[in-house]
Amino acid sequence: MSYFVSTLYIAAFAMFIYGLMGLTGPRTAVRGNYIAAAGMFVAVVAVLIDIRDTDNWALIIAGLLVGVVLGVPPALRTRMTAMPQLVALFNGVGGGTVALIAWAEFLGSDGFTDVDTVPSAPFVVGSLFAAIVGSISFWGSLVAFAKLQELLNKNLEKRVVAAAKAFQLANIVLALAAVGVAIFIGVNADPANAPTSTIWIGALLVAAGVMGLFVVLPIGGADMPVVISLLNAMTGLSAAAMGLALNNQAMIVAGMIVGASGSILTNLMAKAMNRSIPAIVFGAFGGGEAGGAVGATAGGTVKATSASDAAIQMAYANQVIVVPGYGLAVAQAQHAVKEMADLLDERGVEVKYAIHPVAGRMPGHMNVLLAEADVEYDAMKEMDDINGEFGRTDVTVVIGANDVTNPSAREDAGSPIYGMPILNVDQSKSVIVLKRSMSSGYAGIDNPLFTADQTSMLFGDAKKMVSEVTEELKAL
Repeated sequence: MSYFVSTLYIAAFAMFIYGLMGLTGPRTAVRGNYIAAAGMFVAVVAVLIDIRDTDNWALIIAGLLVGVVLGVPPALRTRMTAMPQLVALFNGVGGGTVALIAWAEFLGSDGFTDVDTVPSAPFVVGSLFAAIVGSISFWGSLVAFAKLQELLNKNLEKRVVAAAKAFQLANIVLALAAVGVAIFIGVNADPANAPTSTIWIGALLVAAGVMGLFVVLPIGGADMPVVISLLNAMTGLSAAAMGLALNNQAMIVAGMIVGASGSILTNLMAKAMNRSIPAIVFGAFGGGEAGGAVGATAGGTVKATSASDAAIQMAYANQVIVVPGYGLAVAQAQHAVKEMADLLDERGVEVKYAIHPVAGRMPGHMNVLLAEADVEYDAMKEMDDINGEFGRTDVTVVIGANDVTNPSAREDAGSPIYGMPILNVDQSKSVIVLKRSMSSGYAGIDNPLFTADQTSMLFGDAKKMVSEVTEELKAL
């Protein structure tokens, strides 16, 4: 039977990898997700076959049912605007599960002492590493979820960001405490010693958990996409470590895939923001969403426009570029934008979509939103591919994107986002910005683009205003 289980594991690993390959392109992403999910199902079946002699089938079945009940409805009902929160929450559950497994292994082996010989280093070290990292990932992900869901009081967040250095000092103490407790447990993990008190594993989990809270709390909203990716990588690493401890091939391979892909994505996103990962984790950047007064931002004057004027500009353009941001997601305006683009296409106007790597609140957020509205994949252009187009673009329509279009990143050495690669929207002949108000983005700074000579502001709900522009286009 062990050969059969091993065969199932190999099949599951192959499906994981093949599914991940599918996620590299929008055309194959859905299929890749299904393949990877089928691989996970095969891995679960393999585990159940491997433990067929257990007496805990009632608990196992109950756990599976609870997981399905708690996991499926949110996945089906969650709006795309809240998808980053769901990803953060699901990722945190993975880290918390790994920490609980490590705790259970400690309790089940009397503090790692209930073995025939000296316990193996992979079992002890892997379990303790998984307990620390899994706990950090779980509690950190909960904070990320709360921030993205805007459950935290804004004034409290600002005070926390202001006290970032105090949190960093506390994190150093907590990290030393967690590692010290882990070393103590490991040193005493010997059959010749009395079982280590359960207080120690509890202390380790508490220290790591509080550290997870304190690490993420001071980090501003602008960095949340990178933080989610980093926490995802940590969950994968903790799962791989626990798999090594339990000699479970499924956990090892799945954890390594998640950890490696999460690490690569985190690094790519950090580069897209021109910042290092330590600077993101310890920088407390982008904590505020300070609002500016209409007509008085960045030292210039804001020029408002109307739906009819915007429609005329776009109707007689050769090329229009749409720059989506989180505001588009909040307004659920993707279908309205697609309808407007179809009308422009009928008039011979070429419409493209400029996607910044960190637009929205998670990697690929804008791509998924637009794909949901049946926007052609070829029309979605990544930053490096589209930046050369702005100089010969007649009209660029910015919908809710702020920091990723801010020319201060390119021109103002004193700006907090200086050096961050941006979409060169300001090089367009005409720019129309759709926003509810003049409030700044997550970086909490003014955007000179809004007061540029070629820029006009179309204030209001993005979906409503795009629909009004569409009606004006139909009337032309």
